[in-house]
Amino acid sequence: MITIMLVCNAGMSTSLLVTKMEKAAENKGIEATIFAVPVSEVEGEMSSKKIDVLLIGPQVRFMLDEYQEKYGDTTKVSDINMADYGIMNGEKVFASAMQLLEG
Repeated sequence: MITIMLVCNAGMSTSLLVTKMEKAAENKGIEATIFAVPVSEVEGEMSSKKIDVLLIGPQVRFMLDEYQEKYGDTTKVSDINMADYGIMNGEKVFASAMQLLEG
């Protein structure tokens, strides 16, 4: 089981992407918990759960360095490709999360 957390401004714009990523995981037979939170909830989620991958939405990309510094020792941290985010390509975003875990 892997856990992927997406971060955006309010936690709402990524909900469709989460649904599409869950479908991609299901299609690949991978058990995954995928959810989205606003920036204000990141610290609480990181301290209460084991997050394997932290993906940052384009609208809060400026937080990337801070999150990598804070959580990079225990969690794979990356930003979401803007084009994939724009068209809500859950398959590609899920694939990039899996690549982070493998590399």
